[in-house]
Amino acid sequence: MNPVGFPLLTAVTFFPLAGAVMLLFLPRAKEESLKRAALVISLVEFVISLPLFIWFDEGAAGMQFAERVPWISEWGVSYSIGIDGISLLLVLLTTFLTVLCILSSWRAVERMVKEYLIAFLILETGMIGVLVSLDLILFYVFWEVTLIPMYLIIGVWGGPRRIYAAIKFFLYTMAGSVLMLVAILALYFLNGKATGEYTFDLLKLYQAGLPATTQYLMFAAFALAFAIKVPMFPFHTWLPDAHVEAPTAGSVILAGILLKLGTYGFIRFAIPLFPVAAFKAIPIISVLALIGIIYGALVSMMQEDLKKLVAFSSVSHLGFVMLGMFAFNVQGVQGSIYQMLNHGVSTGALFLIVGMVYERRHTRLIADFGGLARVMPVFATFFMIVALSSIALPGTNGFVGEFLILLGAFKANPVYGILGATGVILAAAYMLWMFQRVMFGAITHEENRALKDLNLREIVTLIPIIVLIIWMGVFPKFFFKKMDLSVQNFLYDVKARYESATAPSGAGQGASPATEEVPGSKVDSTIGVKE
Repeated sequence: MNPVGFPLLTAVTFFPLAGAVMLLFLPRAKEESLKRAALVISLVEFVISLPLFIWFDEGAAGMQFAERVPWISEWGVSYSIGIDGISLLLVLLTTFLTVLCILSSWRAVERMVKEYLIAFLILETGMIGVLVSLDLILFYVFWEVTLIPMYLIIGVWGGPRRIYAAIKFFLYTMAGSVLMLVAILALYFLNGKATGEYTFDLLKLYQAGLPATTQYLMFAAFALAFAIKVPMFPFHTWLPDAHVEAPTAGSVILAGILLKLGTYGFIRFAIPLFPVAAFKAIPIISVLALIGIIYGALVSMMQEDLKKLVAFSSVSHLGFVMLGMFAFNVQGVQGSIYQMLNHGVSTGALFLIVGMVYERRHTRLIADFGGLARVMPVFATFFMIVALSSIALPGTNGFVGEFLILLGAFKANPVYGILGATGVILAAAYMLWMFQRVMFGAITHEENRALKDLNLREIVTLIPIIVLIIWMGVFPKFFFKKMDLSVQNFLYDVKARYESATAPSGAGQGASPATEEVPGSKVDSTIGVKE
């Protein structure tokens, strides 16, 4: 369904790419003009993405703003895109954060500025493409497109060990991607053999009805690719290196969006395509998520580098996302999606803040700071609000997401809920301890006495994030109403396909999927699609 009769989703997807092509023709020497042009392009992109939210019909569970054009017809490949309440908010987060990334790069990037801005705009197109694709080949193309600009952003404009970090990021992601491609091709041929229709159309492949054994293998291939991207424990080791070496904006977009492509991949592809395997994997995924939550928090507590601390906190926060998702109830899944948004906002802001102080002191070691609140009170205020958001203080966005995830986890398995709650306590410990050492106490380094507070550009960069933190924390219904029906439809369909695949032959044919329990989980019994 496309309520506007105009290819709005295509415009949102490819406008940054068109902007990148335009930058090619601007003189390299005029760096300020290049930055202004890139900022205008990203702002226009954000503005044209807003109608997706405004015109989105929250009373419809299916794909909206859908477009479909035959691409490689003889192979069943099409240009098929669309969004529902799950992908809508992630698309808007992408366009929002890209504007802030361009602003934060104004003084941080001093060489090859033109190439840097082009890479960022291409990356934006790739990320949005992943979120809107409804054809597996189209999805895979966009998935791989995101690798190249991010590899360049880390490898060209990163820190001293940037080449090592960039190659590690690329190899980890490619290893999972290749297995996923094999599974995509296998799914294509198996479905074609069974139905006579060879297609990569995602919505049609949802109905493939593969045998359980086949689902286990294919789910494993998809899940590995997405688990590396998240990253889940024990596939997380590439992340701290990438974050530490990437420029500030690279870390922001990596934490804010690129990692969410992994969690989004589970909810859009791996789970609905292979529901039997997904339900059987609940204990494995949940345990790995809990390990990630606790391990990431403990390692964060031991870090001496601000950026590495924030990087390991991502492992912990994204563990919450996976825990809620595999609770397979409305509270858990909605909390999981909301926490994707929260992490992008709060952790993105933390990386911006670390970058701002690094530009002044050229060090990220916690021991090199202390007493900054005296000389940078505006900076301290922004830092405090973002830190409280990260530890899920009531009234901030983080509280809503983590509360729903823990509620869903308790409903699914009380032990998971109890263990997950320890992550909230540990997060408060490492974040507040870090804030106290950086902001308060005596000024022990003379260099800190002369530090300048935030300038207008930096304040303008952070204010929208602070507004969003409070807005999402105080008025979450504004966002939940867009995803509510899509989440219920997702759970209803996945549960129905699971029961259909596992029901004994001739038994349960007349049972309603909305009134039966799923073994191994506690899916709500009232999640049928609303009229």
